[in-house]
Amino acid sequence: MTKILIVEDIALNRDLLAQLLEDDHRLVFAEDGAVALERAAEERPDLILMDLSLPRMDGWEATRRLKANPGLAHIPVIVLSAHAMSSDEERARASGCDDFLTKPIDEALLFDAIARHLGR
Repeated sequence: MTKILIVEDIALNRDLLAQLLEDDHRLVFAEDGAVALERAAEERPDLILMDLSLPRMDGWEATRRLKANPGLAHIPVIVLSAHAMSSDEERARASGCDDFLTKPIDEALLFDAIARHLGR
């Protein structure tokens, strides 16, 4: 079973993602970017779903640090963000994210992106 790290500070959003994904994936959670880096190093997830607006360390910085770590850089990062401007997507991609989806999440797009990045 694939492992997905969900980085989201809002409990309602975490719960929604868990309901969508828990049947097919093992889920690990982090509520901010700093904890996300720790969990990624400990858990070695197959994929990361990253919010951008996070306490302590935002998703842009967490993604930059993740992609700068040779042991973690291979993990695909899909941004899930309410930041819907094209400049936000450009900034996220410049930080190293592999895909960008806007909130509210379109389930079909989410499932397609996960399948694509997990090679399914």
